[in-house]
Amino acid sequence: MARSHMRWIPPHDGTACLSFGPFKLFPAERLLTRDGAAVPLGGRALDVLLVLSARAGSVVEKEELIAAAWPGVVVTEGSLRFQIALLRKALGDGVDGARYISNVMGRGYSFVADLSPQGNPLAPDERIAAHRLDESLPGQMTALYGRSQDIAAISQRLAASRFLTIVGAGGVGKTSVAIKVGHDSRARLGSAIAFVDFAALSDPALVPTAVAAALHLSVRSADPLPSLLAWLRDKRLLLILDNCEHVIDAAAGLASGIAQATVDVQILATSREPLNVQGEQIFRLEPLATPPEAPDLTAETILSYPATRLFVERAGASGATLDVSDTDAPVVADICRKLDGLALAIELAARRVASYGLRQTADLLNERLMLAWRGQRDALPRHQTLRATLDWSYDLLDDQEKLVLCQLPVFVGDFTLAAARQVVPAGSLSEEDVVDTLACLAEKSLLAVHLTGSLIQYRLLESTRDYLLSKSDQQIEGLARRHAAYVLRHLEDLPVSPAANGTRASADIANVRAALEWSFGPQGDVDLAVALAATATPVLLATSLLIECRRWAERALAVLDSARHGMRAEMQLFAALGLSLMFTRGNTDDVRVALAKSLELAQALGDAPSQVQLLGALQIFDERVGNFKASLCEAERSMTVATHSADPATIATANAIMGLCHHLVGDQIKARALLEAALAAPAQPKRLSTIYIGFDHRNRASIALARTLWLRGHANLALQTAQRTVEDASKLDHPVTLCIALIWAVSVYVWVGDLARAEADIDRFIACAQAHSLGPYLAVGRGVKGELAIRKGVHLEQGIEAIRNCLAELHESRYELLTTGFCLALAEGLGAAGKIGEALELVDHTIAEVKANGDLYFLPELLRVKARALRHAERDDAAQAQACLVESLALSQRQGALSWTLRAATDLARMWASTRRQEARDLLAATLARFEAGFETADLIAASALLQQLDENGTELTLDHNT
Repeated sequence: MARSHMRWIPPHDGTACLSFGPFKLFPAERLLTRDGAAVPLGGRALDVLLVLSARAGSVVEKEELIAAAWPGVVVTEGSLRFQIALLRKALGDGVDGARYISNVMGRGYSFVADLSPQGNPLAPDERIAAHRLDESLPGQMTALYGRSQDIAAISQRLAASRFLTIVGAGGVGKTSVAIKVGHDSRARLGSAIAFVDFAALSDPALVPTAVAAALHLSVRSADPLPSLLAWLRDKRLLLILDNCEHVIDAAAGLASGIAQATVDVQILATSREPLNVQGEQIFRLEPLATPPEAPDLTAETILSYPATRLFVERAGASGATLDVSDTDAPVVADICRKLDGLALAIELAARRVASYGLRQTADLLNERLMLAWRGQRDALPRHQTLRATLDWSYDLLDDQEKLVLCQLPVFVGDFTLAAARQVVPAGSLSEEDVVDTLACLAEKSLLAVHLTGSLIQYRLLESTRDYLLSKSDQQIEGLARRHAAYVLRHLEDLPVSPAANGTRASADIANVRAALEWSFGPQGDVDLAVALAATATPVLLATSLLIECRRWAERALAVLDSARHGMRAEMQLFAALGLSLMFTRGNTDDVRVALAKSLELAQALGDAPSQVQLLGALQIFDERVGNFKASLCEAERSMTVATHSADPATIATANAIMGLCHHLVGDQIKARALLEAALAAPAQPKRLSTIYIGFDHRNRASIALARTLWLRGHANLALQTAQRTVEDASKLDHPVTLCIALIWAVSVYVWVGDLARAEADIDRFIACAQAHSLGPYLAVGRGVKGELAIRKGVHLEQGIEAIRNCLAELHESRYELLTTGFCLALAEGLGAAGKIGEALELVDHTIAEVKANGDLYFLPELLRVKARALRHAERDDAAQAQACLVESLALSQRQGALSWTLRAATDLARMWASTRRQEARDLLAATLARFEAGFETADLIAASALLQQLDENGTELTLDHNT
């Protein structure tokens, strides 16, 4: 029976070195050198040489040589002859007359060269150089993506501390990074770099032996550690200890001992958990960065991330033809996000592209099939499949760690310590067990840990979650009820407003979805499902997940039985349904029905805050469908309810609603007072209502105030307010609120003449609307792009066509809030294109609509634009044009809209310049005198230039000027 070959070292009377010819033989180190360079020699050939040299000049029997080189193994003489032939070739026996080994026929062999014993061992640096320790350092066949900063940081910290452990999940790339650090250290350390891979060790007791072997040191005792430490004491080298996690105690003891016993030995370890010994520095290697989940990212942007670059490079290396377009790039990004930026998982998936194609590979990732996908044949066994990598980590856990870990897949995405404490404990597990075990699992890199605001969050990597689900699906099903009940309690405790919970709610969404799916599923609970949907839909509204909000509201209302009719949950569900329908399907009658039903329930429950918010929602609905008179009625009702409630926050909401209405119906003086009162009320940190209806009234009041300030003649203050409101909306993580702020801020930028800023913000508005399926807003965005083209005087026809299409879409979806402004811009574009008849017809129609519907704030500007069209008509009707301007001037003054007043006064002064020059000058001068700032804006620049011309007698005036 064959047994493993154990190296045998024959006695040499303590001689450290035997010299013969150009060779030196070091028996203790089992090293043969020629002129200082190591001679590559197999182990059995070296055994034969050691026996022959120990008995130099004597005949050594064949049986003795076989016993030394093949202990316990039966071999023929042919094997010995083969090793003798290899040995003679390595020594150059017979070349240029050199003779080292003689064959004695029928007996054996004899070493015949002169041997010169040397008592002093090799100097330490000679010994290391002779062996070239860095030959143990694996080569790097491929580039490392996204690791340059990590490698630089590790090298810097290692130089400062001498002992550092790279910690990270299996497959994250710890070994590759450590090897690169080793290669980068050659310039500093030469070949004094030893790499020790503990992966193949099954016995922790062999850890010191493995290190000694990597250093080419012989092991002569049962405990080699003292000798190893003594040998290393005066050495200068880098020792890389790879894959320490399964021999963690032995590796930790060895590393600690070396760090304390030496001054110039650097230790770089890799492990899935820290060694936790004195002097150790920890560097946690994070997964590769992946592109964000954002719309309209180009292929160039997506492929700038290291995870996607690695995927594309490995797919190409595996034979796939992958020319990544802007269409395909998001698929690559999704794959890399699904794999959490884990280098090994990305490589395994990339290898499948050649066989399955890119999109099919992406689809297969959702079926837990990739756990068995194989990698390269020469990879370490634990890296040949993702399942093997995870098996390696899982098998190192104790029973309690396995028990807790197998229950964590009930969470989807992030979860908190509080969540785990409430959901996981069962049977013999206590909350304390869960707390302690989570810390252990995080240390062992089986849980990702990150900070969200001030809250610590945990997360299973997606591949780890799939692996655990494949082991414990049934166990997870049993936890689902506790998980859903926890999610319900958690949502009930959340302050329901974007400002208070934006990031927090977003982080919880994955668990909310999972709880809802189970609750409405075949094993679920209808009562729990309805309660959960009623509590979750405000969060879905707050995070602008409108399609999901509508879906869950509809499902919950469909299973609502008579016992739950008239309850608060029903009120919440109808409110959520109405608002989600408004933003995703437009302003249909279903929206009003749902909101009215919710309001009726709020009234029956005596819930004043909810009544005011629902009246605000109905007010918004009315203004969106173009019924501004009805909108004002809803606002007045909200003020009545708020006043009776005597609640400051509810009154502030009603002030915001009323202020916005007065702005739109053309009373800017009242609007400013009400909006400023709404904003003067302190922000409320706690839940103010049993529902959250998807609007931030404080933000809407602020952006309406920006427009009101411009109309009141405070351009600079209007710009500052608009910009600040957009910034505040951005912080809320609430896309609907951000879109409202952006689109109204754009109107301020257009009014002051800052078209570049308007262009930038409308592009941002469109991107946000696309990302969150805000249908009508996309038409608005295209319409504003058309208006900007007209204002710039470029691509006039394209601008006109864009606004026409926009208006058609908005009319189709009954979204009339902004159509007056678009009609005004279209009339100006038609006038500029010489289509005066169409312009006049459109203006007259729009004026009639405005008077009927009540959005009168644009009426002074419509009259002014009509006057301009009349002056450019085939038959210049100066009298009617003047009448329009006089009416515009009077109306703007009644509205308190100083900026409209300036525009009307400028046009009227220009018309009077040739016949009533002094009146023109006085009118314009008096109007300009009312402004205190904003003289760098377009309207004030034009008016000031005209006034200067009027002051200069004899100057020929420009009779028409675009403001």
